[in-house]
Amino acid sequence: MKQKHIQHLYWRAGFGVDFKNEEKLQKKTKSKIVSKLFSESKEFIPLELDLSDIAIYKNKNYKELKSQYSKKELVEIQKNIRLKLRDLNSIWIERLTNSNQQLREKMTLFWANVFVCRDNNIFHIQQYNNTLRQHALGNFGDFVKAIAKEPSMSKYLNNRQNIKRSPNENFARELMELFTLGIGNYTEQDIKESARAFTGWSFKENGAFFLRKKHHDYGVKTFFNKTGEFGGDDIIDIILEQRQCAKFICTKIYTYFVNPTVDENRLEEITSIFYKDYNIAKLMKYIFKSKWFYNESNIGVKIKSPIELLVGIQKVVPLQFEKPKQLNYLQKMMGQILLFPENVAGWKGGKSWIDANSLMFRLKLAALLLNKAVINLEEKGEFEDSFEKYYQKTKNRNRFIKTTVNWVSFDKMYQNSSTNDLINNLIVSKIDEDTYSYLKSLQVNSNRNFCVQLMSIPEYQLC
Repeated sequence: MKQKHIQHLYWRAGFGVDFKNEEKLQKKTKSKIVSKLFSESKEFIPLELDLSDIAIYKNKNYKELKSQYSKKELVEIQKNIRLKLRDLNSIWIERLTNSNQQLREKMTLFWANVFVCRDNNIFHIQQYNNTLRQHALGNFGDFVKAIAKEPSMSKYLNNRQNIKRSPNENFARELMELFTLGIGNYTEQDIKESARAFTGWSFKENGAFFLRKKHHDYGVKTFFNKTGEFGGDDIIDIILEQRQCAKFICTKIYTYFVNPTVDENRLEEITSIFYKDYNIAKLMKYIFKSKWFYNESNIGVKIKSPIELLVGIQKVVPLQFEKPKQLNYLQKMMGQILLFPENVAGWKGGKSWIDANSLMFRLKLAALLLNKAVINLEEKGEFEDSFEKYYQKTKNRNRFIKTTVNWVSFDKMYQNSSTNDLINNLIVSKIDEDTYSYLKSLQVNSNRNFCVQLMSIPEYQLC
């Protein structure tokens, strides 16, 4: 398999591939390489943060806590829980960086921006995150039903308040608009009827789903021209019968894994595959084995998300943040904080990742992380003049990036690599002539410095 095709596959199905593994993979066929990705991601391994020190709060709601603790104690409890949320964010990024289950983790990241959710309850959001991970390569219908029963989603979209005498339509609306069908592919009456089917859906404080029968509407509903005493699972089954559901999800998959610009013929092709049985793994395997997936027009045309950029750098040069909270600040600076999406529609992706503030910061990210450079993280600031002026204005502030960089690991991997090897391994997109001339003009005194330079060119922002 060609080097460029291996890079393309591993950036779309994961977060890049190192030089030595890339060399080994070139001796294998496409089919074997794709099968390897799937076999490595076959097992579901939960992401579990140690929550033993706050386990006492797991099965208690705020009203119970308020009756047992003073206001000062409650503030401290809430602070500790917020820190746990930050820790979960950190270990998720660590998993994205270091796990050999690259495909499952990439799919988990993708689905987190489809079934968008936010929750301050660390127990519930960890459970939710693992539900994404568990079903990431499974059956889409089972996936939707599991997500609909998650306490974090129930709270986020007010489904716990959805009761027979006063139906709340929020979850039913977003289920169709954002999760399965897309806006305009259902009626307002469909929303009203399906909301009735989800009445009484709730959860226990330990995160287990249960139906509050006295609040559930057992009456007859008409949904997509079908009539019956439908419950929530029935509604999801009817949605899955609509070909538009398969097309909606395939559109998201195509723009994320193939190309931001949709080829309608290819979309119809994969929609037909997916609609047969909603098998996610089968669909992804079909895409990654297709000849057209490796067309030149699909390679290096996607802007890396902040997480892809951050994880990609760390996969080449391992590093540790001396102050874990700074990992959160970096995500905030670039506009993508894991576990904290902007709104229920999620991150827009694509060109929205790049603006006047974020572009220069992204170009400097590798130098900031790997060369012990420092930059203020108190606020985004203005990048209207230059990075140097911005840095001069903020150098006396007290928040800086501090990392411990494992250059030894990098040296071991790339010690015998030429500058061309590094270029071919780290840059997927076509390099602009001016950029290429700039790279050739550099006085290269080490692969370490050249690596940082490569990660600082505009082409590294693409995959």
